[in-house]
Amino acid sequence: MKQSGTLYFFCGKMGAGKSTKSKQLAIDKHAVLLSEDEWLSSLYPNQIVSFEDYLKYSAKLKPLVKKHVQNILSVGTDVVMDFPANTQKLRKWFLDIAAEINASHQLIFLNLTNEQCLHQIAKRRNEEPERTAFDTEAVFINVTKYFEAPEASEGLNILEFSGKE
Repeated sequence: MKQSGTLYFFCGKMGAGKSTKSKQLAIDKHAVLLSEDEWLSSLYPNQIVSFEDYLKYSAKLKPLVKKHVQNILSVGTDVVMDFPANTQKLRKWFLDIAAEINASHQLIFLNLTNEQCLHQIAKRRNEEPERTAFDTEAVFINVTKYFEAPEASEGLNILEFSGKE
């Protein structure tokens, strides 16, 4: 029987560098990269203007993505998901994707301070002006209220980076 691929996913506050790290990891691992932002902007163009919109459309996307990722993993290909795993509930979703098909997983926790993240967000606003409306300190503060750092008790294989690497 062929070995399943490994599911890689990320936890980190807004601006921690999840998208940047996921792109590099996909290259390093020769893995399929799936970006939530790309899927959402393709499927729901110009429909996500608030955090509430994001939550609504992200929830619609998850059942489709879950099956797709399981199919890729089951043929032995690694998958890097640029989808946030920033709450226990979301991490359980990722864990279930892997566990249901006996695939291995790796959670990469980008453990940066609020100051580090806000600095990155300000830099990103300059580099990607189309993100200016969403990449604000107010949105960061709102979104960060929901952030839950991963814990070993969740049954996850956690690799942590503090931003000093």
